[in-house]
Amino acid sequence: MYRPWGSYDSVDLGPNYQVKRITVNTSARLSLQRHQHRVEHWVVVDGLANKTDMHFHLIEVQSGSYVGEDDIERLENLYGRC
Repeated sequence: MYRPWGSYDSVDLGPNYQVKRITVNTSARLSLQRHQHRVEHWVVVDGLANKTDMHFHLIEVQSGSYVGEDDIERLENLYGRC
């Protein structure tokens, strides 16, 4: 799935979890956000903003009663998304 900041691939999906491989584009960063029905755990090597000339990758593990993409509450909206 492509997003303004990069893309992600779902690596594994179950009834109460999802694992994603996230790619952040060069000079991009993720918006600050939270979810009502799940928690997310990220393995990040060096911050959430990519100021290098190479993409960086992280793994996101979601767990909760709902792992859909439409429960995002954006605390910071860098890309003007609803």
